[in-house]
Amino acid sequence: MTRQNLSLLTDLYQLTMSSGYFENGFKDQVASFSLFFRKNPFKGHYAVSCGLRTVIDFIQDLKFENDDIEYLKSLTGNDGKRLFSDNFLNYLSKLKFEGDLHALEEGTIVFPHQPLIRIEAPIILCQLLETPLLNIMNFQTLIATKASRVCTSAEGDSVLEFGLRRAQGVDGAMSASYAAIVGGVQATSNVLAGKKFGIPVKGTHAHSWVMSFPDELSAFESYAKVLPNNCIFLVDTYDTVNGVKNAIKVGKELRKNGHEMIGIRLDSGDLCDLSIKARKILDDSGFESAKIVASNDLDEYKITELKKNGAKIDIWGVGTKLVTGYDQPALGGVYKLSALKGKDSWTYKIKKSENKIKISNPGVLQTRRYISEDKYLFDVIVNEHDIDGNSFRTLDGEQLVEIPENADYVDMLKLIFQKGQLVYNHPSIEETISLRNQEQTRFEADILSFGPIDKKYLIGLDSKLFELKEALLNKIGN
Repeated sequence: MTRQNLSLLTDLYQLTMSSGYFENGFKDQVASFSLFFRKNPFKGHYAVSCGLRTVIDFIQDLKFENDDIEYLKSLTGNDGKRLFSDNFLNYLSKLKFEGDLHALEEGTIVFPHQPLIRIEAPIILCQLLETPLLNIMNFQTLIATKASRVCTSAEGDSVLEFGLRRAQGVDGAMSASYAAIVGGVQATSNVLAGKKFGIPVKGTHAHSWVMSFPDELSAFESYAKVLPNNCIFLVDTYDTVNGVKNAIKVGKELRKNGHEMIGIRLDSGDLCDLSIKARKILDDSGFESAKIVASNDLDEYKITELKKNGAKIDIWGVGTKLVTGYDQPALGGVYKLSALKGKDSWTYKIKKSENKIKISNPGVLQTRRYISEDKYLFDVIVNEHDIDGNSFRTLDGEQLVEIPENADYVDMLKLIFQKGQLVYNHPSIEETISLRNQEQTRFEADILSFGPIDKKYLIGLDSKLFELKEALLNKIGN
């Protein structure tokens, strides 16, 4: 997530198609594309949208520099001749984003087939943005969702992101730390992310600190002498129970000097049994407020199991399985053309497939989220230019649902860029967290769980959009 010009961060076929549009006189053709996913990640019931901040930076920095143009000029086809004409490359050298972009705010709960981003812009711009936008939104949404699941399993306990050393490269680490905060964690060990995004950073010492001293007690004493206001002692380098007792000895000395030991950390062994033993030793020694932090390949499933078995853990440090999206390496988001703008009207487009889930939705798409008494009722995907608003069909087309009269709703996609100008003030990280928390309280609790649920959240297509989709499919069929 380092801010820089990344205009060549695209697949070659985006440029070859763009060249084709240009040479065929389509450079001014305005199109509408939508970015969405087809299946909830991690076999769950929802996702948490994330990546808009990076998308905004990317679009604002979009520019083909002289060295980019020279590189593209060097590319050749199978016959050894240049791929791109001078006229096309000259066009690229002057290109900047001149369209409209709507997007979900970060932290928004989203479901399959709902657009996370919608763009109306000249088709070449839309095409060139496909790959980077998918790269950004797929990864950050995946990690924000994983973080949300982990935090749900923690049932209100603090969760810390400890994944920097296992993340997928530098950008993967930065993106994951940010997305984890959007998803619900309280802090990260990643200091650069703390500086860049203004998020809290946490951490104390490793096993190497303890091993650098003659014994564990002297290691704890030396740490406390230097950093008396940051003492969480890692107690499992040698013998965990004895490590807790050594931490208590140092904790008593800290108290004499006006400081308080924050707690201890467990990083190996039977975390449930050791946390129970540690809690008793701490409480019996007058350290009832000392926190027990646990790490060691945690995820939502292991946290749930530990809590079910009575573990006495207060803070969860989650690393590898969070920042890598360990059990699902990619979200699988897609980006589809849904409309072309004519002089007086839109022509709607659809992708047909024998696999029903891969049939796209036509139109200039928006999602309406209906609400009653601070609870979300259902979501309806609409074509902004032709809305029924009285009923919708479930995504499978099987059920017709009437929308209550005077029902309140909010259009989920917000205007971010208008005619190329940024018109959206990105909220602070605190405001984003507040939005996410507010979002989650408005859904039934089981929607945010990761086990089987009796009743899924209802999502559908506005009746006019459903009819448009059926008409286009029938037209293609004939």
